[in-house]
Amino acid sequence: MTSRGTGKRVRKAPAERRNEIVTTAARIGLTEGLECVTLRRVADELGVQSGLVGHYFPAADKLVAEAFTSATMAELDGLLPDPEETAGTGGAPGNTGPGAPIRTLRRFFALSSSADFDNISKLWLNARHLSRYRPVLRDHVVEQELLWCRRIERIVAAGVEAGDFRCGDPWATAVRVLVAIDGTSAYINTSAEHRAAPIAHMVRALAESELGLAPGVLEPR
Repeated sequence: MTSRGTGKRVRKAPAERRNEIVTTAARIGLTEGLECVTLRRVADELGVQSGLVGHYFPAADKLVAEAFTSATMAELDGLLPDPEETAGTGGAPGNTGPGAPIRTLRRFFALSSSADFDNISKLWLNARHLSRYRPVLRDHVVEQELLWCRRIERIVAAGVEAGDFRCGDPWATAVRVLVAIDGTSAYINTSAEHRAAPIAHMVRALAESELGLAPGVLEPR
């Protein structure tokens, strides 16, 4: 006969446990939808009692909102590293040195137009729908929208300063680029295979026009 072991369970530090809960909820939201993020589901994934999750998140809506932010923030840092935060640290490949803004956007558009971006597109669509009924989630969605816009704005501004781009209003360009990305992702749950070819290069072409670049400059190399 075997037993499960008699050792004492190691108590995790509150910050570590909270981060574990949010990370698990983010993974569920990203792969299955935010509706699947419940205290019980997260507890089951972690192998703990739901009361433990409830101790950190008495309101499930708060956990859903933080799960969304965790997933989208991680995606943003992977897709579009902040030039201000990575300066002098090596950052992502091609994120520093001459021509870095062009290389950064080239990489961003290549990744965001690939199938690997589908889950995050679904998450944004999911969150915007639910935020109509969940004010806490809505606040997080708005905050993330602004963060994504500001990240692109800084890349554009850096390119203008370096002489790579010609753009009179980096913020307006950032907003238009993200609206275009959201527009191409609007049918991600229903007809992605039918819309892919006609709009494959739409966002990149818009960005090239906005930044005063010749067609094809932001194509993957």
